[in-house]
Amino acid sequence: MLEACFIALKFNYPILTGFILATAVLGISPGPDNIFVLTQSLAHGVKSGFAVVLGLASGCLVHTTLLAFGVSEIIKRSDTLFWLIKLFGVAYLLYLAFKVFRSKSQIQISATHTAKRANGNLFWTGFTMNVLNPKVTIFFLAFFPGFLFSTELNTVIQFYVLGFLFIAVTILIFGSIALLSGSISKFVAQNLGTGKVLKWTQIIVFVGIAVYLLLSDK
Repeated sequence: MLEACFIALKFNYPILTGFILATAVLGISPGPDNIFVLTQSLAHGVKSGFAVVLGLASGCLVHTTLLAFGVSEIIKRSDTLFWLIKLFGVAYLLYLAFKVFRSKSQIQISATHTAKRANGNLFWTGFTMNVLNPKVTIFFLAFFPGFLFSTELNTVIQFYVLGFLFIAVTILIFGSIALLSGSISKFVAQNLGTGKVLKWTQIIVFVGIAVYLLLSDK
């Protein structure tokens, strides 16, 4: 028990705080997942939105597991391979920033023509959307390794801690989107500059994380 407390004291809390803040900004920024949560909530009600949120969050656990055991083994075996993963992460995040830069600023919200589905089906829709999306795996691979926060704690455990923090923040933000879907939709419609602000915020976060990853130590 005392040993666990001692290890906890050696956590790099600024790194964890940065990870949580970056995750929150990316969760708020318009993307296919949170737009899907919003449209389902508008079309079918808050419960349907929450079902999608839980499905998406559960899918993140699968990606966390793949990352934890795969990358942890690489870290143990080779500093060079880990450095290459880090460079890949930097390149991918800069690519995402460029994609956002090239995209339109307008947030498109359309809740019409969405088929009515049971909440259980919506959960599995969210889950499969996440698990079968290779971009999520690549994003986790690019995003997580630079935020390892302890020299004492097992790497696999650290990846799971980051994964559960990511899931918790996602549920909090996406759940809020479902709960406030009507107000959010109205605000976006009345404030056309919202998309532009979120677009540039997302670009800054992607570039900032890329620079942080490049400068961080193993």
